[in-house]
Amino acid sequence: MPPEPVVSETRTAVRRLLESAEAAPFKGAPLVVACSGGADSLALAAAVAHVSRRTGASAQAIVVDHGLQMGSDVVAERAVEQLAGLGLPAQVVEVEVDGMGGLEAAARKARYAALRAERPSGSLVLLGHTLDDQAETVLLGLGRGSGPRSIAGMRPLDPPWARPFLNVRRTSTEAACRAQGLEPWQDPHNADPRFARVRLRTEVLPLLEDALQGGVAEALARTARQLREDSDALEAVAAAELSRVGADHGLDCERLRLAPAAVRRRVLRDWLRSEGVPEMTDAHLRSADALIAEWRGQGGPALPGDFVLRRAHGRLRVETADRKPPNG
Repeated sequence: MPPEPVVSETRTAVRRLLESAEAAPFKGAPLVVACSGGADSLALAAAVAHVSRRTGASAQAIVVDHGLQMGSDVVAERAVEQLAGLGLPAQVVEVEVDGMGGLEAAARKARYAALRAERPSGSLVLLGHTLDDQAETVLLGLGRGSGPRSIAGMRPLDPPWARPFLNVRRTSTEAACRAQGLEPWQDPHNADPRFARVRLRTEVLPLLEDALQGGVAEALARTARQLREDSDALEAVAAAELSRVGADHGLDCERLRLAPAAVRRRVLRDWLRSEGVPEMTDAHLRSADALIAEWRGQGGPALPGDFVLRRAHGRLRVETADRKPPNG
């Protein structure tokens, strides 16, 4: 008897990602499913188990216990039981969440660190992010003014992370679980309005769907895909430009000034990162760009990590904050 359409949809999504050219370097390595016990990750685990049986690939699962709720260990044990029923061996990894930067961000950081540390070398970690998660990510990036990288959302393949379900709706993962007799855990945090993502999911997106007569989540996901393609093209141009204007740990200001602003700022961002400057805001990049595009003899901006950007003799250089060579 053929599987229900939603089950076929999840299996096809996993198979297509694993058969893509981008995933070719990981062929033959074990597959790791990150499973919370929720509908998305359980449906993913079931699909991976099916595909791995068909292809002979090795697959396993990791259940991260954040310890944020009473009984989280019981939830983790129940997830392991259901994974075993699917034929996936699983381990539980307990993490400590310090809450710095917000509970949601801290939990994500701890989870990703644990998954990266516990995965077999060279393997992909498959995550259950859906099209709905992608739409929420795009809206969050848009609301925060985080720039095209953020609005471009999550990548299907961003090694070691793989997200086969970015074209699959959350309703499909829930239906796939029902069709396969799986019992997902309902995380109470997913209904807690203290979290911005929850309010987007329960208030903003439904309002947009109503006002724009449907299709908003799919449209946001398409926008993310288009922006990723555009961004990838610009990144390639910026990489070539950086090799052209780089000179002795600095940048040739006059040559870089001729580049379009979108390319120029990408060159600056990549160069500053290579010089050890930590994550920068759009304001940092625009201040840095002013030393090239709007040069009037002004001093350079202070940058994260106690660095200062300075222009001297037609070159940009990164200095520690206590060094003050003359501008020129």
